[in-house]
Amino acid sequence: MNAEFDCDLTIEQWEALKMLRLPAPQRGVLNQFVVEHLIALHLAAMHNEAPVLTPEGRKVLIRGSSRLWDVAA
Repeated sequence: MNAEFDCDLTIEQWEALKMLRLPAPQRGVLNQFVVEHLIALHLAAMHNEAPVLTPEGRKVLIRGSSRLWDVAA
C-alpha cells in the first residue's frame, strides 16, 4: 500500500477497524463479510483464527478518511 492510498471505507468497515484495535475477548461480534473486505484491502489479516489489524490498517485508522477530514474542515 502506498502513502497515497485513499480509503473510501463504509461505516461498517470503519467500525470493524476500530474494533480490531481491542483484544479479541473485548471485541463485539464482527461482521465476517466486512472483515473479509478489510483482509482483501490488506487492512486486516487472520492470526490464530482471529482477525487482527495489519500495519497498513493501523496507518489508515490513524490517518482517517479523506471524507472525515472534509467534514472536520
